[in-house]
Amino acid sequence: MEVFAHHIYEFKKGLRNLILHTTHKAMKEKIIIRLEKEKIPYLIYPVGEKNINVFFGEAKCIDVIKSFKKQGLNDYTDEEDYILGIMLGYDCIKQCERYLKRKLKEKSFAEKLLTG
Repeated sequence: MEVFAHHIYEFKKGLRNLILHTTHKAMKEKIIIRLEKEKIPYLIYPVGEKNINVFFGEAKCIDVIKSFKKQGLNDYTDEEDYILGIMLGYDCIKQCERYLKRKLKEKSFAEKLLTG
């Protein structure tokens, strides 16, 4: 819960607009209680059998994640993955590199990129 508490601190201080916190599912109720007490919007998805992903932060960021209509990060399109990374505050250039690397696996995209 220490890392979770620190994530709340970062959000409340305006350091981050969106946080992704992965933890054991046994922590779900405590996390919900704290987020609701703090009036912080959140979204929780299962990760395998033992863990959960807790997204929390600005309501508009949570709405974007909801709009993807996917629970597993592995199910995200390349574009959704890029958007999520940017919202989480990841380095923009590294996100661009990650996006291009993922897209280059698609033959048609690679051909379009090479031909201009």
